[in-house]
Amino acid sequence: MLAPVETRSVSPVFVGRADELDTLNDALARAAAGEPQALLIGGEAGVGKTRLVEEFATAAHRRDAVVALGGCVEIGADGLPFAPFSTALRALHRALPDELAAAAAGQEEELARLLPELGRSGTGRHDEEGMARLFELTARLLERVAADRTVVLALEDLHWADASTRHLLSYLLRTLRTGRLVVLATYRADDIHRRHPLRPLLAELDRLRTVRRLELARLTRDEVCRQIAGILAQEPDPDQVDDIFQRSDGNAFFVEELAVAAHEGCRTGLTDTLRDLLLVRVEALPEGAQKIARIVAEGGSTVESRLLDAVARLAEDELIEALRAAVNANLLLATPTGDGYRFRHSLVREAVSDDLLPGERSRLNRRYAEALQADPTLVPGEERVMRLASYWYHAHDPAKALPAVLDASVEARSRRAYSEQLRLLERAMELWETAPEDIRAALRPVDYTESFPPCGCDPATTPLRYLDLMAEAAVAGRYCGERERALKITKRALHLLDDDNDPLRSAWFWVQRSRLVRSLGRGSGREELAAAQDLVRGQPPSEVHAEVLMHIANWSMLHAPGPDAYADAERAVEYARLVAARETELNARQILGVLMVHAGHIEAGLAELYEVRERALAEGMTSVALNAYVNLPSELEAVGRSREAVPILEKGLAFAERHGLPDTEAWMASNLAESLFSLGRWEEADRACALAGRLGQGVAIRGTHAALCAELALARGDLAEAGRQLAAGQDFFAAHEHAPQHHFPLARLAIGLAAAEGRPLDARACLASVLDRDFPPGAQNYAWPLLLAAASAEGDARALPAAEPGRAELLDRIRAVAKQLATLAPVWQAHERWVRAELLRAEGRTDPDDWSEVVAAFERLDRPYDLACTRHRLAEALLSVGGDDERDRAAELLRLAHAVASHLGARPVTEAVTLLARRARLPLPITPGRPDPDADPLTALGLTSRERDVLRLVSAGRSNRQIAEELFISPKTASVHVSNILSKLDVTGRGEAAALAHRLDLFPPGAGEGVVAR
Repeated sequence: MLAPVETRSVSPVFVGRADELDTLNDALARAAAGEPQALLIGGEAGVGKTRLVEEFATAAHRRDAVVALGGCVEIGADGLPFAPFSTALRALHRALPDELAAAAAGQEEELARLLPELGRSGTGRHDEEGMARLFELTARLLERVAADRTVVLALEDLHWADASTRHLLSYLLRTLRTGRLVVLATYRADDIHRRHPLRPLLAELDRLRTVRRLELARLTRDEVCRQIAGILAQEPDPDQVDDIFQRSDGNAFFVEELAVAAHEGCRTGLTDTLRDLLLVRVEALPEGAQKIARIVAEGGSTVESRLLDAVARLAEDELIEALRAAVNANLLLATPTGDGYRFRHSLVREAVSDDLLPGERSRLNRRYAEALQADPTLVPGEERVMRLASYWYHAHDPAKALPAVLDASVEARSRRAYSEQLRLLERAMELWETAPEDIRAALRPVDYTESFPPCGCDPATTPLRYLDLMAEAAVAGRYCGERERALKITKRALHLLDDDNDPLRSAWFWVQRSRLVRSLGRGSGREELAAAQDLVRGQPPSEVHAEVLMHIANWSMLHAPGPDAYADAERAVEYARLVAARETELNARQILGVLMVHAGHIEAGLAELYEVRERALAEGMTSVALNAYVNLPSELEAVGRSREAVPILEKGLAFAERHGLPDTEAWMASNLAESLFSLGRWEEADRACALAGRLGQGVAIRGTHAALCAELALARGDLAEAGRQLAAGQDFFAAHEHAPQHHFPLARLAIGLAAAEGRPLDARACLASVLDRDFPPGAQNYAWPLLLAAASAEGDARALPAAEPGRAELLDRIRAVAKQLATLAPVWQAHERWVRAELLRAEGRTDPDDWSEVVAAFERLDRPYDLACTRHRLAEALLSVGGDDERDRAAELLRLAHAVASHLGARPVTEAVTLLARRARLPLPITPGRPDPDADPLTALGLTSRERDVLRLVSAGRSNRQIAEELFISPKTASVHVSNILSKLDVTGRGEAAALAHRLDLFPPGAGEGVVAR
């Protein structure tokens, strides 16, 4: 019969940590109130991080919280991808199966990459947003599960975390906004050296105000005394406490070890180091138990019982006897599920592992690999491939390790763990030269790679090449954000290809290098694309050739739109069709559609974009459809069709949310905010803008979001906020390539802000820096508002003597640029007239007829803010002429402009209109209160007598021409009256106006007949 455990090394009394436990309990209370919490718990190894988490988990359970614990798993020197999240989600699945299933509904295939229990993971395409898609879905899953009950997600041993786990944790802590959720993670502070991969993450999270960081200090002498008393179940001798406190320096784990050693008769000064003390504990075990300890130490954080049996190669009774001795000595613990063993503390495992001889370590890894290869069921299915690769690699057997590592890289890719895929591919490249030739010859690209195009060879029969691994690694690096590593790989590959006559492979690597150079801010990527184009020139059509042309067309669309870009896009479409590269074809058609709109073929270009979106949705090409949901509404907005863009963007946002793409969703929200701003729906624009700010992670979208915030603030007259947001946008785009879509809006805002703050010379300097650059074809939707801001600033500064020098030359330059810009869309035509009128105003020549044309142009558009601004200018021009008719007309224009500006909250326009009306002694209506029920409803609606006559005829179904004939006015004047009526009634069309008149019983039957002309 085995002897029972005679001593306990863990104190039943929780000692110290009162402040830290209070902080955790406070976080739990805040989370229960609906405010997500995030905490990082650091401390040296053995200081008591796990014990603190256990005590907190117990307290959380008492408050009906669900605790999901996950630990970072170490296999040798390798961490399993997403291991702590997978373990924690599995615990949630056991505790809340129905709730988790409901939260994951519709996204099971993607989330199964983290939690296989949800079903078979999807085989969807891989791209740069694949990892972000998985992360966003995971965050939303946790938010939904924690919507109705408090959930604690605890991740331990973050210092062992794989890169994908670190990226997911970072994303989670940056994006959590709702849910009764506490996320806490522990790490060893003493392990975080300068080059430790966790160090940058900790620095990043420190900058987040939503993350609290706790550092556990060592125990005081009094706390050590209480801990020893709990271990020994009696008051310890004071001298012994002093001795243990001095030796342990307050480290809780070493206090335990030293207390047990003292109790068993060992002198605390017996060993030279505390590490040696841990080994003394092991060496005191029977030889069989020592052997088991060494085997478990090399197997990983946890070793399954059946795997241990296969590797130990002991008789069943011997194995049980050895395990019982190790467990009774409190060296090993059975796992909570009872199907494996782990060391009580990782410090002991590390000490035992470090004490292994090199040959002994290799031999144990080989035995693990052989056992697992013989029986794959010895470990959980999602861990088998990764662990087998690690065991073979550390067994130093290249022949077995190379295929196993490549298998593991495929597994990592399937889980969207691109960081681990990159690490494994780099390991495969390291093994390549040492692996036997026959092993390499048996490998096939079709089994391990998918990024590199076939380039004329059959991937199922052609042997795998080193370049195939480099191509896969370069793409994995781009996907996971390791762009510097990916760039180095592409450079090495191109160097190797210098001696090969393989233009297609070389061109493919040049395209990758272009994308990496651009994303790293090292250039625009044009030189690299030119090198790729030179290589494929004269080659027969191929996937690579079509891809090169598509990327060149895309670059040109952003930087140098024009005939060459148009031709490249057409050729890309043609080549993609010839080689049946459907995704490349649709992407190229999308570029072509945008270029068609820019070239003035508006309806044809929009039709192409609509077609691409429908085809992508029908064929399940998610990434193409998402791009179409961004580009199509953007082009609709560019040509003034904001009302058409809004429902498309709303559908796109729902589509992006289902597919978990936060940056793409942020672009859609940004575009939606822009269109809502144009339509005068500013409160809704605020909400869309806030959504873009919450979701956007990339530099470009964050810069665009800042520009939108600046635009809204400037229009409302909040100049301080506009300045802050403008500076943020300029910082985001500082290192970005100079594309009109980024820099023209920022320049326009800078000019507008300088003008509003009374700095006309600064506004002029900002414009001059832009005018020195080219205005490429297709930039008119950004260029017209820019020129308008500059011309308006000059008009506002006309009376300032300091701004007089150089004005004429600048106005001439603005006119010269304006002549180059297209005016094929109604909104561009309206802006052209507005710019022309502002230039004349800047020269002191204000003609009501000019401004009437501007107002008439904007009355045909859904742009109430612009209409209010131009009505103010027209009123100003009319008052400068004088005359009763002009004053009456100006009064009406100012009333309309004031109503719109007040409704929008456009304070600068409201104040300008009010000031002009006051100077002209024209009354402006006070914001109406509750109307008098006995008052004339037509008077309450603010309609003039002429507008009453027009509304009667509109209600009778008359057209503008018929109204003009009956009232003896021109059709154009009738149109203006109808527009004013629609604005006053706050309706969008004649039909709604007629319906409102009938509903309010404004006119008796037949009232449309016999109206007297005035």
